[in-house]
Amino acid sequence: METKEHQIAVLAGDYSGPEMMKAGLAVLAAVSAGTDFKYQLHAYPFGGQGIDQGGDPLPATTLAGCRQADAILLSAIGGPRYDGAVATPEQGLLRLRQALGLFANLRPTQVTPALAPLSPVKEVADVDLVIVRELTAGIYFGQPRQEGEQQALDTATYTRAEVARILRVGFELACQRRHHVTIVDKANVLATSRLWRRVAAELAPQYPTVKVDYRYVDATAMQLINHPQAFDVIITANLFGDILSDEAAVLPGSLGVIPSASLGLTGPNLYEPIHGSAPDLVGQNKVNPLSMINSVAWMLRQSFGRADLAARIDQACQAVLAAGIYTADLGGTATTTEVTQAIVDALTAQAE
Repeated sequence: METKEHQIAVLAGDYSGPEMMKAGLAVLAAVSAGTDFKYQLHAYPFGGQGIDQGGDPLPATTLAGCRQADAILLSAIGGPRYDGAVATPEQGLLRLRQALGLFANLRPTQVTPALAPLSPVKEVADVDLVIVRELTAGIYFGQPRQEGEQQALDTATYTRAEVARILRVGFELACQRRHHVTIVDKANVLATSRLWRRVAAELAPQYPTVKVDYRYVDATAMQLINHPQAFDVIITANLFGDILSDEAAVLPGSLGVIPSASLGLTGPNLYEPIHGSAPDLVGQNKVNPLSMINSVAWMLRQSFGRADLAARIDQACQAVLAAGIYTADLGGTATTTEVTQAIVDALTAQAE
């Protein structure tokens, strides 16, 4: 039987984004060499590139190409050049998520022995959690909203269907992990949070092996620092997930190591680093490539069912970190290309 050739859309990003993407693609090539995993890359303008080429952060050809892909790799977008513009890279990302129906954002935080000493907060061990953040509703999208000098208005809205679908993603993920879900909300104050609790209570019996906890977001923020080992899968609303995922990312030492996956019910998933485009580092060979490389690993695992290849990348990254090869954001001296090449070399050695 002929092996399927997977189609991957590549959106290279802005400022330091292309440097990170180059690293991720080098690792993808290394881990797939000599295996039955075959793929084609399709590069499209997006974000700042789209604006520079035609004034649109999401050109029609890019959207069409992404729709046809099996998965999408996106590097970091945005930067000061586009601040205050009529069309911004971030608007392009929002439109892409909406067009593809990407409603769930998964952000893993794992503190391995190699990363534990690098945390600026505290040295922790045995941390392995995923924050499942709802992406398309809540206070970021609710109407009405109103700007004003004396009074402003934002509206937080969730429907039962929106809550149920994100909860299912989290429960299903927990079934593949340690069977523990924490629903994070502010149910003592917010009506939307109380809806989340009601829907979660209705869904929980469908997942009898999964333990369910409910926590307020403020208590969760504290426990993420005090005892992060308590968490497996955290499921939460858009605003809360936005904040908590950045907090959790401090534990392994830097935002520069954390990947993310945006999932929908159908169509391609999108994989990207959680941090920005690092305009201050562009062209200096200093940006941390690990978040992009880890995003490639998540793509292999989630979209293509290749946990074997993802595990090889994980193993190579940990070996390189343990050898003290990491960029300045983690306290090291290695360049982007040195870290990338060390991981490629580790993957090559695995295959020999």
